[in-house]
Amino acid sequence: MIHCYKLGGYNIVLDVFSGAVHVVDEVAFDTIGLYEDHTTEEIVAAICEKHPTVTPDEVREGCAQIEELKAAGQLFTPDTFAPMAGELKQRTSGVVKALCLHVAHTCNLNCAYCFASQGKYHGDRAVMSLDVAKRAMDFLIENSGTRHNLEVDFFGGEPLMNWDMLKELVAYCRQREKETGKHFRFTLTTNGLLIDDDVIDFANREMSNVVLSLDGRKSVHDRYRVDYAGNGSWERIVPKFQKLVEARGGKNYYMRGTFTHQNPDFLEDIKTMLDLGFTELSMEPVVCAPDDPSALTPEDIAVVKEQYEQLAELMLERRRAGKPFTFYHYMIDLEGGPCIYKRVSGCGSGTEYMAVTPWGDLYPCHQFVGEEDFKLGDIWQGVTNTDTQSEFAACNVYSRPECADCWAKLYCSGGCAANAYHATGSVTGVYATGCDLFRKRMECAIMLEAARAVEE
Repeated sequence: MIHCYKLGGYNIVLDVFSGAVHVVDEVAFDTIGLYEDHTTEEIVAAICEKHPTVTPDEVREGCAQIEELKAAGQLFTPDTFAPMAGELKQRTSGVVKALCLHVAHTCNLNCAYCFASQGKYHGDRAVMSLDVAKRAMDFLIENSGTRHNLEVDFFGGEPLMNWDMLKELVAYCRQREKETGKHFRFTLTTNGLLIDDDVIDFANREMSNVVLSLDGRKSVHDRYRVDYAGNGSWERIVPKFQKLVEARGGKNYYMRGTFTHQNPDFLEDIKTMLDLGFTELSMEPVVCAPDDPSALTPEDIAVVKEQYEQLAELMLERRRAGKPFTFYHYMIDLEGGPCIYKRVSGCGSGTEYMAVTPWGDLYPCHQFVGEEDFKLGDIWQGVTNTDTQSEFAACNVYSRPECADCWAKLYCSGGCAANAYHATGSVTGVYATGCDLFRKRMECAIMLEAARAVEE
């Protein structure tokens, strides 16, 4: 399978199953597009008609070069991964490598588009006790098998509303590292209202990454990200974010924004973040019911796809000018890339990765928290809902018939199980709108890396 497209002034041919990316001229681009379904002489006739300056012998030579690339496994490579899809996931069965720790089911903001119901997850407000948090870390250690590196995301609600407990827990984990030989890597996600010098110092010392919630333009951000009095939060958090990022040396953080029906032109929000001095950026489409006022419409989707292309062009321009910035969804490694396990099996929600509520209940990920049918068990008894876990264990890109002919399937690995469930009622379904946007992001990401290789 191949995927051919044009973007950023480049003609790009992706060989799906080898991962090879070819940047070619117009003649080669058209020849490759005809190659599988036409004879050499049919290709010669078609190419010479479209490109009058090209001779038949040159076309035949091009066809021979394509055949060489095919023989070398660089074009029209067959799919050899399907037979191993189920086996790959079984190899890590029962091994947990990461937890999303919901240290606070409460929040000091009242964001209208919040999928977590303002941090309550459709339940009661609560904060996690130190005893529960310690047990969650012990559960992770006990179920991590031979893994050395363990991941913990401090999440909410707003995790800074349980800051003292969080600091004590990190100290506990550092002690457990010495006792077990494991290593913890922590990530903190915050809306920024409670950031102070103590938070900055501790986060810069202990957090491998910090995710900072900012939607970009003040008018956009303050439309949804308001406190319980209805006041916007932009002016209060931006200086704190700038201070934290400066103290981190401009590294190991992400500005994480959400775009909605109100701002499908999210590139303007990216530009605002750049103007504020932030260069590690992410903007995500809103996750909500289709009838929600913030939901993206089909017309919005068309705008968003144009924005993705314009964003890629802006990144090219700034990189050439020596002012690069990172966009999370365009991070891709064309030389190595994720291992084939990840390409086939996806994020590992419900098996390798779980969310823990303030009460110690286990869910497949943060987007399922509060949906009782998806409760897997708890941190004391472990996973007891084995039927649901088996459903997640069966999730891979080859378990979704809709993915069979998709050129991007080994990049998305079948997509997000939570988005699939909320769109279709099944974790093995397909969220079509998300697929559409993902394919556009991948085209942009591949183009940027191909341009880097060509220009450097």
